[in-house]
Amino acid sequence: MAALVIAEHDNATVKGATLNTVTAALQCSAEVHVLIAGTDAAAAAAAAARIAGVAKVLHADAPGLNHGLAENLAAQVLAVAQPYSHLLFPATAAGKNVAPRVAALLDVAQISDATKVLGADTFERPIYAGNAVATVQSLDPVKVITVRTTGFDPAPATGGSAAVETVPAVADSGRSAFVGSEIAKSDRPELTAAKIIVSGGRAMGSSDKFNEVLTPLADKLGAALGASRAAVDAGYAPNDWQVGQTGKIVAPQLYIACGISGAIQHLAGMKDSKVIVAINKDPEAPIFSVADYGLEADLFTAVPELVGQL
Repeated sequence: MAALVIAEHDNATVKGATLNTVTAALQCSAEVHVLIAGTDAAAAAAAAARIAGVAKVLHADAPGLNHGLAENLAAQVLAVAQPYSHLLFPATAAGKNVAPRVAALLDVAQISDATKVLGADTFERPIYAGNAVATVQSLDPVKVITVRTTGFDPAPATGGSAAVETVPAVADSGRSAFVGSEIAKSDRPELTAAKIIVSGGRAMGSSDKFNEVLTPLADKLGAALGASRAAVDAGYAPNDWQVGQTGKIVAPQLYIACGISGAIQHLAGMKDSKVIVAINKDPEAPIFSVADYGLEADLFTAVPELVGQL
């Protein structure tokens, strides 16, 4: 049987997390379909059809499917779910909002944060803040899975030529309504999509120092700025910069941790980074245990020197 990926999109383009989820789906089944549910989302459906490895795109279009309201999207997934053995969602805020509803209505167990596919019914997922990995086998007839995108390479966004099939859209449940959104504007890359991230911890001391020391380095590298929970709780950085178990899970090509001790919760959010550089004056800091390169130095001296060399 085929696998169905529930795409994240903005009605015009498909978001990057969907590409990683397609890769996971291809490891579950030889045939992968993608569901585009939205409003005036023909462009997103066309973009999904170009993803390498996708055999078919299901396009459901109705006003009630705009903004990905969980009640309506879950109903739409259920309406098309019958032929599929696997239903896969990106393990993002949006995916985690819809997947449990689908699993409950299908009366099956959800497999959360899958990081590896060992077989059609067997998966790996991190537990205990990533300190252990559980191997989970599901005997349910339909596997509902949220995919931790950092565990899978993105499928190529071009090269495919899938057919787009229009499917009937479900009626608006009327249980929720989109009121509005306030989106922070930034010239920097979005944290979960950035190839380079510069992060600061409690040792930064203040929001002024955070910006004074780390912003020039991020500017030089074209990087996104991140922060540990301690730095966010202290008010040095905004909430949407938080990396970790209770923040954002990232896996950039380069992660530079400045003044971050390396608590378990932070490591869970960034240890899949390809190259980790740690700058900390405490030689016993746990961050050094996962770092590819470690510099035991005062960050207020080392970072400006690094910026000068760049």
